[in-house]
Amino acid sequence: MGPADDTALAGLRRVGGRPSLSTYLAEVWRRRAFITSLARFRVEAETGRNRLGTGWLVLRPLLNAGVYGLVFGFVLQTSRDVDDFIAFLVVGVFMFEFFSTCLTTGAKSITGNAALVQSLSFPRMALPLALVAQRFLQFLPMLAMMLAAAVLFGHWPRPQWLLLVPLVVLFTLFNTGLTLITARLTVHLRDLTHLLPFISRLFFYTSGVFYSIEERLGARGWISTVADLQPVHEFLSLARGILLQGPDHMSRPEYWAYATLWSLGSLVVGVVFFWIAEERYGRTD
Repeated sequence: MGPADDTALAGLRRVGGRPSLSTYLAEVWRRRAFITSLARFRVEAETGRNRLGTGWLVLRPLLNAGVYGLVFGFVLQTSRDVDDFIAFLVVGVFMFEFFSTCLTTGAKSITGNAALVQSLSFPRMALPLALVAQRFLQFLPMLAMMLAAAVLFGHWPRPQWLLLVPLVVLFTLFNTGLTLITARLTVHLRDLTHLLPFISRLFFYTSGVFYSIEERLGARGWISTVADLQPVHEFLSLARGILLQGPDHMSRPEYWAYATLWSLGSLVVGVVFFWIAEERYGRTD
């Protein structure tokens, strides 16, 4: 028997070694208080430095919606595609803000905490999960503003609004999977952090944030098929179909199946992909 066999019999594990997936996830779950506390601390740290504090959580996406509405809605006349364009735009911008911040900032959740990763022993997945939790907490005020915008433009609450709960859960799972994937990729390829803003912008222009994909593309064969399978577009379309009434805001029922598959697939792939490289995160080479 060699040293490796002796340590295995003694129940010892190499420092920084990768445990089994089930053991690893159990360790992550035991640190859920740390994850939520870290998320809240980061939210307070980000907003505490500003005079308006948490007001910027809503004000920034509102300003984005105002700029996009002015440029695309009134200058380029995309507002002619749908009724209640302002409510349509607010839902799109706020939902996309949650996705884009998870995608771009989540990529730095490991590389941006190198000192913590190298000095303490804990499941590294806690860091990207804390980032998603942080962005989720920041999304909640925007979610309230989406509801207010819908009411302001005459779309009164109805039982269908309850579907927003499972939709937000699915969207959060989807963003979590993407965050785990990009968090690992940037450990191996630091240049990816410079490419992610462009990838986020590509999603922005192909998700129908400020225009109706259905009205603009119509039935254009494979182009429409690709647009229908774009996951962020599906989430935006479902949110608008839940909150807003009228033929211009109806979403296709199969989008629920697509969104569920995207969310669960992204999460499973992200968890396994991140876990496989657990031993790599603490290295300095």
